[in-house]
Amino acid sequence: MKHIRSIIFFSICLIGLSACQKDEQDHEEAVKYVVTSPLRLDTTIVHDYVCQIHAIQHIELRAMERGYLEKILVDEGKVVKKGQLMFQIMPTIYEADFRKAEAEAKAAEIEYLNTKSLADKNVVSKNELAIVKAKYDRAKAEMGLAEAHLNFTKIKAPFTGIMDRLHVRVGSLLEEGEMLTSLSDNSQMWVYFNVPEAQYLTYKQHTPQDSTITVQLRMANNQIFPQKGIMNTIEGDFNNETGNIAFRATFPNPSGLLRHGETGNILMTEPLKNVLLIPQKATYEVLEKIFVYVVDAKNVVRSREVKIKAELPHVYAVEGVAEGERVLIEGLRKVRENQIIEYTFIPPTKVLPTLELEAE
Repeated sequence: MKHIRSIIFFSICLIGLSACQKDEQDHEEAVKYVVTSPLRLDTTIVHDYVCQIHAIQHIELRAMERGYLEKILVDEGKVVKKGQLMFQIMPTIYEADFRKAEAEAKAAEIEYLNTKSLADKNVVSKNELAIVKAKYDRAKAEMGLAEAHLNFTKIKAPFTGIMDRLHVRVGSLLEEGEMLTSLSDNSQMWVYFNVPEAQYLTYKQHTPQDSTITVQLRMANNQIFPQKGIMNTIEGDFNNETGNIAFRATFPNPSGLLRHGETGNILMTEPLKNVLLIPQKATYEVLEKIFVYVVDAKNVVRSREVKIKAELPHVYAVEGVAEGERVLIEGLRKVRENQIIEYTFIPPTKVLPTLELEAE
């Protein structure tokens, strides 16, 4: 009797399992998947690099002579003109040294002229005249040196620029070489950014020599700087620790918006010619490799590895699929390898414009 009951129970389980499998198969057959094909076209990709912004000229102004700071004739953050007097060091001692050197030079000149007059009359020898002439030249040199020291007490702007904060105050005893302030010429800005080796090679291989490459600057507030920059310099060596090389772009700064020391992002556009584009959602990753599901002529799903050439918003430029092949874009987690499916085909020209809307 127990044996009969076991047989009946097992039969009921088999019937139930068969019914479940049949329901599952009917459900799978009822699902219609969505596929598209790669789209071949010319497009562009924008590379984003963190950058440092520098004034085309940025220098430290330091005292050339020791002395008390007598006057400060400029203010922090103001524009100063080339040649404008900025600082005055008390010149009393240097004026006295100059007057002394000037008087000695005048005396040496008189002695030289008198000796020359006598030499012309053959009263003194030419050697004696040469000695007096050398004394006169030395006195003039010392006067010029004293004048230079006196002029160093007047610190003038070497170029037109914006003055930074003051490091000293009136009455400070300055030592030779002591920093007073810094000065920035912001009429143009040098923007430095680091490029990985692979992208550097691509840039060099696809950019004609002496061509003009323009870039854009996204500022720290995420706004695009209105002026475009010219990419004009590449450093000579790679950084062995990072594998990067530094590029430099020059931006005009007519409004003075950019200041020395700011940061931002350089946006460099790279053209992509004749590439195949597929939606990013059509891909999946296994062990750091990227795959897609390709549907063959018999509606069989087969996985295939693809190589990513470039990443655009919601789209990949890839290698590994052909232009007319059908790629699954929905239900990737529901299908199995070698499964036969029913699908609806949507042309890529209709799929790609909707990707951004779906992301939102």
